[in-house]
Order: sequence, then C-alpha cells, then structure tokens
Amino acid sequence: MMQLKCPWCGSRDESEFVCGGTTHLIRPDLTANDATWGEYLFFRDNPKGVHLERWRHAYGCGQWFNVARHTLTHEVLSVYAMTDPPPAHS
Repeated sequence: MMQLKCPWCGSRDESEFVCGGTTHLIRPDLTANDATWGEYLFFRDNPKGVHLERWRHAYGCGQWFNVARHTLTHEVLSVYAMTDPPPAHS
C-alpha cells in the first residue's frame, strides 16, 4: 500500500486519502470558447513519470495538499502546500 505524508498528521496509508486529480490547472475565464472549455473539462495529461496531484486527508484532518508522485513507481517525491509552486523535479 502506498504511504502519503500528510503535512499535518504525518505518514498514513493511502486508504485514508482521496485523490483530487491533477493540480495547478488554470481555469479558463468566462469569455473562453467551447473548445477551450472542452479541453479544460475533459482532457488531462496521463504522464509516464512525475505527476502533480492534489490529495485530501479525508479520514484524518480533512486538509488538501499537493503531491509530486512518479506514476510508474508510485514514489512520492514531495508533498507541498496548495499555495506553493510546483517543485523543481516536476
């Protein structure tokens, strides 16, 4: 089982968390056309390597945070706050 390190509660099993998907997405403004909105809503990268994700400690403190995770090995490279910029290894 994958372990995640909650910034508030420490290391816990993956089963305590809920993945919120890709992080650092920029939402189009309200004047964007349908194609731009379609791209934003329905298409995501599925990288082979480092992926930046948001996670919530659902069965713990309830806080959201970001994770840089390698998709092949599931190695968690870093955990950082929602307001922090992406780490350099991404």
